[in-house]
Amino acid sequence: MADEGFFNEMLNADGSPRTAYKQLDEWLNQIPKNDLKRLSGEAETIFRRHGITFAVYGTDEETERLIPFDIVPRILAAREWRRLSAGIDQRVRALNALIHDLYHRQEIIRAGRLPAELVIQNEAFLPEMVGHTPARQVYAHIIGTDLVRVSEDEFYVLEDNTRTPSGVSYMLENRETMMHMFPELFQSHRVAPIDQYPELLRETLESVAPPACDGPPNIAVLTPGIYNSAYYEHAFLADTMGVELVEGRDLFVDDGYLYMRTTRQPERVDVLYRRIDDAYLDPLTFRPDSTLGVPGLFDVYRAGRVTITNAPGTGIADDKAMYSYMPEIIEFYTGQKPILNNVPTWKCGDKENLAYVLEHLEDLVVKEVHGAGGYGMLVGPTASRKERAAFARKLKARPGNYIAQPTLALSGCPTFTGAGIAPRHVDLRPYVLVGDQVRITPGGLTRVALKKGSLVVNSSQGGGTKDTWVLED
Repeated sequence: MADEGFFNEMLNADGSPRTAYKQLDEWLNQIPKNDLKRLSGEAETIFRRHGITFAVYGTDEETERLIPFDIVPRILAAREWRRLSAGIDQRVRALNALIHDLYHRQEIIRAGRLPAELVIQNEAFLPEMVGHTPARQVYAHIIGTDLVRVSEDEFYVLEDNTRTPSGVSYMLENRETMMHMFPELFQSHRVAPIDQYPELLRETLESVAPPACDGPPNIAVLTPGIYNSAYYEHAFLADTMGVELVEGRDLFVDDGYLYMRTTRQPERVDVLYRRIDDAYLDPLTFRPDSTLGVPGLFDVYRAGRVTITNAPGTGIADDKAMYSYMPEIIEFYTGQKPILNNVPTWKCGDKENLAYVLEHLEDLVVKEVHGAGGYGMLVGPTASRKERAAFARKLKARPGNYIAQPTLALSGCPTFTGAGIAPRHVDLRPYVLVGDQVRITPGGLTRVALKKGSLVVNSSQGGGTKDTWVLED
């Protein structure tokens, strides 16, 4: 666990454990390596038994994989979490204000704080949403904010996921597995609970029921089906909330309302937690070849007779080109300076920025504006000269499709490896629910790059996950 040029979340510079990690450090020093290996295998068995897998696309290998789980928890002190949660709260409120503004008066563009072309020419902007105000004026109800840490008190927001953020089921399953396997560790720590997330998600969805709902709202989770990479999570959330999991073929529009087919009689649906992309929601409004959505759904939505979460068109807020303007966006809508930092970002559509990026490719991380999951990106310091040359050609062909950022020295957390406990780079995705109030789950999903030196934490690229403990005062 020696210092390797990045912030070690567990150890001080002199090798002593940081306060939050003292008891975990003692536990790790007492337990034999073989026992850790056995316990890691047991955790894998639990995940396999529960069917906690994800799909991988675009490879010749097996399409269903077990997401790697590391049994060493990541720990955040209460004071660290207070600052993070305040910054997240500020950010999600600004994001929802931004989306409302962009689909109404566009005051931020009129004020010259945001370029009009960034919105109007953006494929994530839905003209069909212009003038529509959803219940409680909330557009992004479930948000995953990706954070990285580079020092004791320095965190950066990597990106905002306002469309259909995934991974919360892994956060919950990680915690359940850890509590089952290591009850003595929990007894020695005051860990903030997260098991209430499904209940809070349901409360949030109920709170944004449409005006036409005249009783307890009926909620359904819309999934593309069993072949989707996150199907396990769709089923998990529907089950833990106690609501129906449906596909497009299970729904229909009649007399201006959305209904769900059942074995008895059709039931009206008031809130639809969709896990499919905008383009597939309604073949009458968007892609006519979609078999995943519901014909007429968007008209019912615009009429205020059903709430769709997250709202169509929210992707305009988590576009990576929009990300670079987040400091101005937060200040414009909240009147405050951002609590959490943005990563410095070069927009490759700008000629001067592009020239700089091409000249410094070996030092930068380059991402597709609409990319996700670690795909379509270049990590300059670990790429070969041939890979950088090939990526440079892509940049020159479609510069507006990319942004670039400096390669951050992501913090490292203790992780069980074949050689024992060693630091591996991590990020953090806290989950935020926005309805009648903002609810932030303490901690979130820690993703870990299991390969030594790797900065790519995405499960699709070989990363794993950890349980995240927020200690209470």
